[in-house]
Amino acid sequence: MLSFVALASKEIRALFASPIAYAVVAVFLVLSGYSFTVTLFVGRQATLVHIFFQAALQLVLLVPLLTMRQFAEERRNGTLELLLTAPVAEAQIVLAKFVACMAVLLAMLALTLTYALVLAAFGDPDWGPVYSGYVGLALLAAALVAIGLAISALTANQIVAAVVSLGLFGLLWGIDPLAALLPHPLDNWLIGLSLLARFTPFAVGALYSSDFGFFLALALTGLFLAVRALARR
Repeated sequence: MLSFVALASKEIRALFASPIAYAVVAVFLVLSGYSFTVTLFVGRQATLVHIFFQAALQLVLLVPLLTMRQFAEERRNGTLELLLTAPVAEAQIVLAKFVACMAVLLAMLALTLTYALVLAAFGDPDWGPVYSGYVGLALLAAALVAIGLAISALTANQIVAAVVSLGLFGLLWGIDPLAALLPHPLDNWLIGLSLLARFTPFAVGALYSSDFGFFLALALTGLFLAVRALARR
């Protein structure tokens, strides 16, 4: 446990020292802040539902920038071999990098809590969708980070890792139109893989155990694949 805590602390410090993390956070906050301001003061809608959908889409686009270099860059620089020969298990290495990426994303999402405080100051918002929306964003971020780490562990090029991650995330986010072209029950099965369809209930205040299970299963699958990719080295 002590070795894992030390490794996770090192990864967190390294990620927060990287300009990529600050660029991702800055872009996320600028875009979401602009959308919130326009909707509240121009559209006069005291809600965060649109912010949650926008934030989810931004996670799809920005998470690959965080995960792309976690393993790919270390493999290219030759430092991954040194890390694998250290007295830590592959699972600890993967979990440490997962914790570091989630620390950045959760800190980024925490900064948007100011939007909820503004809504409380100007009106009486429905807090149910606010709570569930943030839970959904955290689960979505965990699933995306895990899959991104698995892809990064399979390649030595961080650009390739980012492109593949972005392509896969985009496919899973916009798979609904393809599902509409398929006959029953294939359409339901494909919609069940849709990130948008699984996230929508959280954004509007509905919590279903199946959606919890989907994101958790996706995160565990990604972490397992990342561990297996490292174990092959």
